[in-house]
Amino acid sequence: MAGVAAIESAPEHRMSVAYDDVLRWIRKFAAEVEANKESLTQLDAAIGDGDHGINMQRGMSAVVAKLDAQAGDQDVGALLKTVGMTLVSTVGGAGGPLYGTLFLQMGTAASGKGELSPDDWAGALEAGIAGVENRGKAEPGDKTMIDALVPGRDALKAALGGGATFADALRQSAAAAEQGMRDTVPLVARKGRASYLGERSAGHQDPGATSSHLLLEAAAETWGESE
Repeated sequence: MAGVAAIESAPEHRMSVAYDDVLRWIRKFAAEVEANKESLTQLDAAIGDGDHGINMQRGMSAVVAKLDAQAGDQDVGALLKTVGMTLVSTVGGAGGPLYGTLFLQMGTAASGKGELSPDDWAGALEAGIAGVENRGKAEPGDKTMIDALVPGRDALKAALGGGATFADALRQSAAAAEQGMRDTVPLVARKGRASYLGERSAGHQDPGATSSHLLLEAAAETWGESE
């Protein structure tokens, strides 16, 4: 892929993220969820059960505690699977199965890898999103986390394909996810608890898309900072 070639031709650009970098990303996401717990809960109170922020904070706190207690074997795939399994077992509502699936499928794609190249990250993200789409039966426009994740994935692939550095590709990915998140406001929900509201779900930002934007923003901030 052109993006990788461009990165390889410029030694000053980091070509991959190591196991410890992935760990830092997960901790950063946990911190972002903690910082935005109340706003996520308020968004969910408008169109859902009102527990997305609380549930995600509980899950990510459990993830951090789990990672603190175990000695990593430097396998990025195994790390991501641990995150996924922990979220499935600790997060209530739809968030647990969906975020759990996202991380489990990402972990499967990254299985056995000690570090992730830009293409590895793009592949893991694509596998994770495919898992979420299959599990939740959601498509873009349904007013779900998919509305942030899919634009983020597509922007990442386009940026790498166009020769962008990994840091720039990550920033473009996060920006596209943010726009996708904002674009959920006028949508009428077609999946999940919000769909019960019908037309009344319009005018509210989707909480799942919001936390998904935080996920990709955390990656851009964590991995793009040293390029």
